[in-house]
Amino acid sequence: MSKNVDQETRTPNWSAGAGYIDGKFMPIAEAKIPVTDWAYRRSDVVYDVVSVWDGVFFRLDDHIARFRRSMNRYKFNIKETDEEIRTILHKLMALSGLRNAYVAMDCLRGQAAPGVRSPVKARNYLSCHAVPFSTLVPQDKIERGIHMMVSSIPRIPHACVDATAKNFHWGDLNLSMFEADEKGADYPVLLDLEGNVTEGPGFNVFTVTNGVVATPDYNMLEGVSRASAMDICAELNIPFEVRKVSVAELRDADEIFVSSTAGGVIGVSRIDGRILNNDRPGPISEKIRETYWQKRLAGWHGEPVNYELE
Repeated sequence: MSKNVDQETRTPNWSAGAGYIDGKFMPIAEAKIPVTDWAYRRSDVVYDVVSVWDGVFFRLDDHIARFRRSMNRYKFNIKETDEEIRTILHKLMALSGLRNAYVAMDCLRGQAAPGVRSPVKARNYLSCHAVPFSTLVPQDKIERGIHMMVSSIPRIPHACVDATAKNFHWGDLNLSMFEADEKGADYPVLLDLEGNVTEGPGFNVFTVTNGVVATPDYNMLEGVSRASAMDICAELNIPFEVRKVSVAELRDADEIFVSSTAGGVIGVSRIDGRILNNDRPGPISEKIRETYWQKRLAGWHGEPVNYELE
């Protein structure tokens, strides 16, 4: 394959994205797993997703490290080292030619011999792919803020599924999104069984009260974008706390914002129908969002894609 080919001149097969499954590269449309795979039959997968913007990976080291922790937590074992995973992700970007992308790394349980049901006997393997970038919400909703609601469906307890290991157990998150749609909200936020805030489907949650930012400390993914927001708060001398956040505090907050690989920091303008900040993201939320993108576009935690890989 020729080097540095513009995305527009590539064949449609590659320009839509690229995949890697169990040692082989392919156009994204050809990336498939067997219907008998326990990854599909049992949702037995851990994963991570890193974003690329303008040809630069963001916090790739952190995403690969968390992916490895997730694999270890749920007893997955693959042949690829962390450096080999890094090379695979770069090659997916080179094959696709994408400049802005989501790049996913999944570890699948696989399957064992016929009649064997124990996951101990399964052969695990790596699946990765790169596809065009899309945000958690479109630009117009970023500007007006997310309309969020508190779901009646609780987050799966940590004792049952460790949310710090990014996994495919999305039953509670999916049902909560149906509930949000029925109530006219963009996204839900889920509580734990004690009524404390955990997270939403694919994002961490922050409150701002009397100038102090707070985010939950338990039963949620320790997001890489969450860490970025915390770093920015420290840089801007914004008081910040990691602790339990009650549903009452969420509903009464001066501001709310979320963080996600799918768009960075995004403000909330409504919670359960209550209008915040004249129906727009709050000033602290917006300052953190603007700083996030300013720093990122300036190369913060960036690793340029090696488009020379063949």
